[in-house]
Amino acid sequence: MKIVIIGGGAAGLTAAVFAASPEHSVTVLEQNEKPGKKLLATGNGRCNLTNLDQKPEFYRTSCPERAAAVLGRFPVSSAISFFTELGIYTKNRDGWIYPNSDQASSVLAVLLMEAQHRKVKIKTRETVTGITQEEDGTWTVHTRGWSYPADRVILTTGSPASEIAGSCDDGLRMAEELGIRGISFAPALCPLKCSGLEFQKWSGVRADGRVTLFVDGVMTASERGELQLTGYGISGIPVFQVSRYAVRALEEGSYVEAELDFFPDMEEEELAALLNQRMMHCTYKTQEELLIGLIPDKLIPVALRDGKDLDRIAHAVKCVRVTVRDSAGFARAQVCSGGVDLAEVTDTLESRRYPGLYFAGEVLDVDGACGGYNLQWAWSSGAVAGFSAAKEEKE
Repeated sequence: MKIVIIGGGAAGLTAAVFAASPEHSVTVLEQNEKPGKKLLATGNGRCNLTNLDQKPEFYRTSCPERAAAVLGRFPVSSAISFFTELGIYTKNRDGWIYPNSDQASSVLAVLLMEAQHRKVKIKTRETVTGITQEEDGTWTVHTRGWSYPADRVILTTGSPASEIAGSCDDGLRMAEELGIRGISFAPALCPLKCSGLEFQKWSGVRADGRVTLFVDGVMTASERGELQLTGYGISGIPVFQVSRYAVRALEEGSYVEAELDFFPDMEEEELAALLNQRMMHCTYKTQEELLIGLIPDKLIPVALRDGKDLDRIAHAVKCVRVTVRDSAGFARAQVCSGGVDLAEVTDTLESRRYPGLYFAGEVLDVDGACGGYNLQWAWSSGAVAGFSAAKEEKE
């Protein structure tokens, strides 16, 4: 049986390994000059393989039951065992799992070695332009210079997220050309462009805080961690975690605000009491000087924006409201929301409409939170699609 996998990223290479056997010919078509380019960039080059803390809400999708079914077929324990067998010794950082080498290149290397061992053919610089199903149920995969016959096709083309070459929406386009329902891609895990303050004055600040998202006045999401303040708005992992909700709400025409709390360890009344205590101990200090050591210097003007009354200062530190105008775009996004609707596939990730056509990875409508969840989805969906495509008899 001939199996063609379109896309040589994390999900595609995993699918290739699980589909390969002496009875099957497996070919991976990758449009870049080398496979796994986006994988090399994950975790700032360190590759956060997965996360031990698995909850359904960490995977955002329109069909959570199907996502859970796929993740259940190849859970975190299976992913860790898989990479251990390939030669990756893992380490645990508060539940975040990394290769001991702290190098994404190690993960890519062992995947490629295993694929080569299993006689997977990887053809690079092959841009797929379309797929067609023949009358006998087989497939033809068309590239710019060749056509590949296939008994099974697995689409693992990813999304437009990232500025890395090859990031595109080709897989979703090809699926929609076949009449398979998709949800348009939108940036996720990305910085947000905002208005309402002079952002250039606080650019470069990193501070522990909480970001709370409001959509048309309704609290929608809230995350705590290191906030990064930029010349155009806000960034950092907490902002990434809520960004997909902001972007989708903006698409729908909603009014989106982000509330920043730069002293999350205390309630507003407690902070006001602390400021009064500091004033009593150091009566010679101005309000500006009282804030030194409490918050970054660049944030002091923000804290004093409503006046120098200590209660007002406490409120200003705890409640900085900005209007979210846009995301920082696909190039700055780590992943995308949207993709092929999971309602269009079975629990084995085979198309309901087209037997023999499978999907895996980010081309599907699943986007994970920061912390290794998107790679876990790549491993799980790739393994399930690859194993299922290689079975002679359909379930």
